[in-house]
Amino acid sequence: MLSQEQRLTASEKRVCEVLLSDYPMAGMQSITKLAELSCVSSPTVIRMARKLGYEGFPELQNALRDEVADRIKAPALKRDARGGDGHVLHRFADALIGNLTRSLERMDTAMFDEVAELLADTSRHAYFLGGRITGANAAYFHNHMQIIRTGVTLLDQGPSVWPHYLLDMGERSVLVLFDIRRYEKDLLRLAELAQGRGATIVLFTDQWGSPIAQVARHVFHLQVEAPSNWDSTTAILAVVEALIAEVQAKRWDESQERLEELEAMFSSTRVFRSGG
Repeated sequence: MLSQEQRLTASEKRVCEVLLSDYPMAGMQSITKLAELSCVSSPTVIRMARKLGYEGFPELQNALRDEVADRIKAPALKRDARGGDGHVLHRFADALIGNLTRSLERMDTAMFDEVAELLADTSRHAYFLGGRITGANAAYFHNHMQIIRTGVTLLDQGPSVWPHYLLDMGERSVLVLFDIRRYEKDLLRLAELAQGRGATIVLFTDQWGSPIAQVARHVFHLQVEAPSNWDSTTAILAVVEALIAEVQAKRWDESQERLEELEAMFSSTRVFRSGG
């Protein structure tokens, strides 16, 4: 929704900041209340909505209501999204390309660079965890970070053991979480506890935003819609892979030594076939 933010005035950006701080519920209030919270006038809110592509504030609110409805869709309720013209492969390709394009349009590249710096800093222990669907994304990210650097941990999926990890978290810790709609309460509680111990929270979430965004320092809002009963994490994976490449580039001398040592171990244990 905020891809046109660069065109906004300082006052209009304040309205956006209030909207994002309690998104989307802040936008459900009256225009007077939103203006008051943003310390601007009602006409400023109207101008902001128009610059974002809406005819006015009521149309922006209608869009927010539609997003709220989409947030709570269970997979079985998304069945009607499977229709459409063309082969399913082409529909999926179009949807995924659109997800990636819109995700990159709203990407804060300065935030991306900051997260890459955090993950390249081996004085900071990095922890990774995802939810029921996004656990695979967390495992993938962790697997590559483990090759590139020391001091990374993939948390066990069971909440009962998370306090053991929290014991070691502090101001030099980075907790990378993945949480898309049908947001998981356990992940939110973990984020709150980790943030309370001083850890830096990095969140990968959908375009609507997990409640974890309230305690995360860095939030990647990425598009997940797909012509399926299920959401797609392709855009999330693309950003993860870009971060992996950037962290490796920042630590190339050290990671090259680790890669060579790892390959030697693979060779001695004959885990993989040799080329030829």
